[in-house]
Parts: sequence; C-alpha cells; structure tokens
Amino acid sequence: MAIEVKLEAFEGPLDLLLHLIEKNKVDIYDIPIVEITDQYLEYVNALDTKDLDVVSEFLVMAATLLDIKCKMLLPKEKDENDEEIDPRAELVAKLIEYKTYKYMSVKLKDMQLYAGKSLYKIPNIPKEVAKYEEPVDLDKLLIGIDMEKLKLVFDSVIKRREDKIDPVRSKFGKIEKEEISLPDKISYVKKSVAGKKKVKFRQLLEKSESKQGVIVTFLAILELIKSGKLKVSQEHTFDDIIIDCV
Repeated sequence: MAIEVKLEAFEGPLDLLLHLIEKNKVDIYDIPIVEITDQYLEYVNALDTKDLDVVSEFLVMAATLLDIKCKMLLPKEKDENDEEIDPRAELVAKLIEYKTYKYMSVKLKDMQLYAGKSLYKIPNIPKEVAKYEEPVDLDKLLIGIDMEKLKLVFDSVIKRREDKIDPVRSKFGKIEKEEISLPDKISYVKKSVAGKKKVKFRQLLEKSESKQGVIVTFLAILELIKSGKLKVSQEHTFDDIIIDCV
C-alpha cells in the first residue's frame, strides 16, 4: 500500500524559494543556487499536475533557476563599469520585495485582529459638566511674580511685535480703489458737450481726477463716437482735437 505524503502548500514560486532559503539558513544575497535549485525541482516534481495554472508558475521559476545555474558555470559577464554581473541579482531583488510585502501583510493582519478586539464607549457626559472650567486663582497664579518680571514680559512682547513689522512696507501708503464707471463718464461727457458747438478733447481729459479717470473718459468718448453721438475733427496735425455733438 502506497503511503500518501502531504506537501506544504505555498502561495507561489517566490514563497517556495523564500521557504527553502530560510530552511537552509543561507544568506538571501548569496544564494547557493545549485542546492536551492535541486530542492526546488524536488518540490515541483511532487506537485499535483491537475492545476496547470499553478504548475506553470512553478515551471517558469524552475526554468529561471536552471538558467541562472548555467550562467553561474560560465565566465561572468561585466557591466559598463567593468564590474562582474551577478546572475542572481534580479532574483534576489524579487525575493526581497516579496518578503517585504509578505511581512507587511502579516502585520496588517495582526492589526486587523487587534482592532476587532478594541472597544470604545460613546461619551455621555452632560454638556454642562463638559463645559465646566476650574476658576483661576489669581493670587496663586501671580506667586513669585513682581513688577520687574512683568516689565520683562511686557518688553519681550513689544519686541516680538516690533520684529513682525516690515520696516520698508510699513511706510507704504494705503492704496484705495477709485470707483469710476464707464456709464457715469458717458453721462459726464454728454453733459459737458451738450449745448456747446465745440469742445476741446484736452479739456475733457484735464477735468479727470486721476489716471484711471483719464482712461475711462477716453473710453467714454470712443463709445459715443462709435454710437454716432459725437464727431471729432482736427484742422491741422498736432492741433487740438475738437469734439462736436451730433
């Protein structure tokens, strides 16, 4: 009668390799590839071949190990810096990454287990009690403080306040926005021109209070010219522009 042997199940080829490395107590950065490959192939030969998807993953890793084993027997290749290339380097990097994720999954599982055992109680303290604050005893608070210490505290506060003031920007004046609307200037131009035969363009602009007022006045004149309510003329070059009311 045949004896059935139950093999330990592994999540994948990397899990099996990590198990073999820990079992043999070898350095993961210096894997004895011949020994590990032989043990790995023993496990693959004992696999149940019914699940082809699982078997194929282990066979791919077996082929990788055999390829590394062959490269270890050949003269070692060198990189651009004339340093020897270790055929096991890529496999080692994958094993370290897998080991990190496996360790983190165990930690997260433990955290989930401990979190399930944590209980908390919803606070039910009355609002009046929660808002209560112990009255301050001024006599107790001022023990050991005299006028000299208070002056030192006051001076330090004033100094910090002065340090926050920008010596340059603090001298700048306040810039206030001058509200000048185009409709208001259009009404102003209409009133200035109404009842007059001719008005000089310069006269309308000189009555503006600021640069913004000059610009808005100019736009108002252009708008009235566009709508056909004003007409401009100039007898000679560089002469004053004359505005006529149509």
